Amino acid sequence: MARIEGVNLPKDKRIEIGLTYIYGIGLTFSKKILKKLKVNPDTRVKDLGRDDVAAIQKELTASYVVEGDLRKEVTLNIKRLQEIGSYRGLRHKRGLPVRGQRTKTNARTRKGPKRPGAAQKNKKK
Repeated sequence: MARIEGVNLPKDKRIEIGLTYIYGIGLTFSKKILKKLKVNPDTRVKDLGRDDVAAIQKELTASYVVEGDLRKEVTLNIKRLQEIGSYRGLRHKRGLPVRGQRTKTNARTRKGPKRPGAAQKNKKK
C-alpha cells in the first residue's frame, strides 16, 4: 500500500485515480504529475515501486500545496473574510450559500434540514 502525504492510496485502483484521494489533487493534476514523472497512468497502486512512490512524493511536496497545508490555507482564508466583515464572510458565518445562489427554495445542503414551525400557515379566524 502506497502512502503519500499521509494518505493511504487504495491499492487496487489505477495510480491516476489513486492520487485523487489526496486533498488538493484532482484528475488533471494527477495526469500532469504522472506525465512529468513518466509513470504509466494505467499502473495499479500496488504495482508501483518504491522509487516511483518516492518520486511522486517529492514532486508533490516541491510543486503543490496539498492535504494539511491546503486545508489550513482554506480555513485561514475563510476566517480572514469573516474578520474583515465582508459579505462572503457573513455568509460563511451564517452557514448560507456564499456564491450568489438562491435561498428562498433549495440551499438545503448549506442550511440543513427544514425546521418544523419555521413557516406557519395563515389560519382563518
